[in-house]
Amino acid sequence: MSANYNYDTYNLLYTMIGTGFFLVTMLISLVIFVLTLVAMWKIFVKAGKPGWACIVPFYSQYCLFDIAWGNGWLFLLCFIPCVNFVVMIMLYLKLARAFGKGTGFGIGLILLNTIFILILGLGDARYIGPQN
Repeated sequence: MSANYNYDTYNLLYTMIGTGFFLVTMLISLVIFVLTLVAMWKIFVKAGKPGWACIVPFYSQYCLFDIAWGNGWLFLLCFIPCVNFVVMIMLYLKLARAFGKGTGFGIGLILLNTIFILILGLGDARYIGPQN
């Protein structure tokens, strides 16, 4: 006597579970993306830049470098391999200082970017300008 399994039912079940996980993951990702976009918009507005600049690919990087460093053209360093890693770390540290926050907040921007971008954009941080 052999057991009679209906493999089509199991395949359908696994497909439904996989699709459910995918949809939930995509929904969570979309919510995080929208929240980060809103926070970046607020950061740009606080710094005196147009809010819509955060959605234009290269111009947003230019504006972010201009906010943090005072020179937007430094974003071109991001196109150099290995240098871009160091430059982005320095960018987030300088961005924290430009809003009156310390090095610890800058490290938070590096490690937990979305959370600290939300704090910076939606919190009470004020833009004081690039610090040398």
